[in-house]
Amino acid sequence: MRRASLAVLLVAMLASCGRGPVAPAPLDTRNESCAWCRMSVSDPRFAAQLVAPREEPKFFDDIGCLRDHLAATKEVPRGAVAYVVDHRSRTWVPAGAAVYTEVASLETPMGSHLIAHANETSRTQDPDARTGKPLTAANVFGPAGVPRSEP
Repeated sequence: MRRASLAVLLVAMLASCGRGPVAPAPLDTRNESCAWCRMSVSDPRFAAQLVAPREEPKFFDDIGCLRDHLAATKEVPRGAVAYVVDHRSRTWVPAGAAVYTEVASLETPMGSHLIAHANETSRTQDPDARTGKPLTAANVFGPAGVPRSEP
């Protein structure tokens, strides 16, 4: 019995030390509120999140809210990864690898006018991005960038 308990404990410890980035959490648009502005995260096309090992995910209703939160945060948890939603495909992508577009005519939840895409192909296929100004993660988040898992 003791050996079995020890084996279960060892497996649990090894699983918690897994390699690779922390995966994005599913977004519940009926119950999540923005960690920065406290508004409801009701439109997944503009959402972002910050996830870290052994912590609850922090959701944001606008890419600008994630940007402002990161600028105001002195220390991001170790192993944290930021994700944004691809505006066209509505899938989570690492924020540091995404391409961004500022679309002045597009209303975003907090008025940043920022949308993200997984890559250039997704951006060019999105009619909402056609009139916008292409940006990089450094343009949006500054030289410090966004938290991401190192390979």
